Amino acid sequence: MLTTIIAGVSHSREVLASQRSIALIIEMIHTASLVHDDVIDSSDSRRGKNTVNHLWGERKAVLAGDYILSAASVALARIGNNTVVSVLCQVIEDLVRGEFLQLGSKEDENERFAHYLEKTFKKTASLIANSCKAVSILGCPDPKVHEIAYQYGKNIGIAFQLIDDVLDFTACADQLGKPAAADLRLGLATGPVLFACQQFPELNTLIMRRFSLPGDVELAWQYVRQSDGVQQATYLARRYCHEAIREISKLQPSPERDALIQLTEIVLTRDK
Repeated sequence: MLTTIIAGVSHSREVLASQRSIALIIEMIHTASLVHDDVIDSSDSRRGKNTVNHLWGERKAVLAGDYILSAASVALARIGNNTVVSVLCQVIEDLVRGEFLQLGSKEDENERFAHYLEKTFKKTASLIANSCKAVSILGCPDPKVHEIAYQYGKNIGIAFQLIDDVLDFTACADQLGKPAAADLRLGLATGPVLFACQQFPELNTLIMRRFSLPGDVELAWQYVRQSDGVQQATYLARRYCHEAIREISKLQPSPERDALIQLTEIVLTRDK
């Protein structure tokens, strides 16, 4: 996806070596965050494969994630653009802040959805938004293009995570490469659950105790499946994709811009 974005948000049809480096750096940051996430969540598998912590233990997994992150930092420094360094450092800061947000939940029901969206931005969308901004900085001097790239990435990133949360309720374990209802088992109230609360207020009690009692996960699953929570979360993802299209459509027409528009549909229709 990043290589498509690189071409799409650059005013030059030629992809610069430094822009390709951004794609590599972002993938390394993302990989490091997944390795660390698996340690925090005590996950044994990801996408159907054994996690690093399952194979070699938590200590080595933490060090492996740190090493990947350090390699990304070295590659970032070699690009030699202070603005890009600042933009991508924001990604790392947001990932950490997002993880802290995920560890907590709001007692006030009216604040929960805003908390969820903030966590979603910091853990997922910030990486895409700021990588889009970084490659646009390297390819074009216009700040307006940088903001368009950022807003496109932000909106498609939030949509991506919303669909990911929907798939936790609609896709089978073989498709996801992880057990169904994995988020519930981790004590997480995602978009479909929060929407389901509107029809089943009983869910609020389960959310506050993070689905920790026997039978909580199964009960929450039933409430979500009986509600229109999945449909509402999907509709919200579509709204974010429409906003991403509105932003990227401000750029001059090109095959790359069209590919970025088509990418929004892929985000919405993926099944794993």
